[in-house]
Amino acid sequence: MKYLIAGLGNIGPQYELTRHNIGFLAMDELALKSNAKWTIEKLAYVAETKHKGRTLYFIKPTTFMNLSGKAINYWLQEFKVPVDNLLVITDDIALPFGKLRMRPKGSNGGHNGLGNIQETLATDVYTRLRVGVGNDFSKGRQVDFVLSNFNADEIKELPFLLNRCEEAAYAFATIGVDKAMNTINTNNSL
Repeated sequence: MKYLIAGLGNIGPQYELTRHNIGFLAMDELALKSNAKWTIEKLAYVAETKHKGRTLYFIKPTTFMNLSGKAINYWLQEFKVPVDNLLVITDDIALPFGKLRMRPKGSNGGHNGLGNIQETLATDVYTRLRVGVGNDFSKGRQVDFVLSNFNADEIKELPFLLNRCEEAAYAFATIGVDKAMNTINTNNSL
């Protein structure tokens, strides 16, 4: 069985610790813990690992957030991974900081990266792990908020949160989306 785990974010050091880059941070955690090495490939940084008899491909698209679908579509085809075995990890301002929500389908919720994936894949039926980054911004300041760095208290909690993202990704690949979703969505506190 093959799986594609894609973390959404923006390339460049100025975005590294921003809320919008939680998907990249989660992917770095997955690669680090599994000793997978990143290589720069077409449209993405790519790494590979084995877990419980499964092959997991990790990608961090280099297309920037709003064109993530192009990279995901390319690597699904390149690795011959069915859309059912795709997990996208992304930020969500509708969730409190640290809360995780896994869903096997759904709307993009106004998230441009998810919108581009759905448009490119021509479906909203793919699993996504939404990672709460909070919503402490005034009206009209959403972009500034998601492109701002985590605050000091959030930075302290990041290792635990990223570990939970890693657990969620492996659960998706080993026990399936339904069981993983039940576990992740009900066990949700920092």
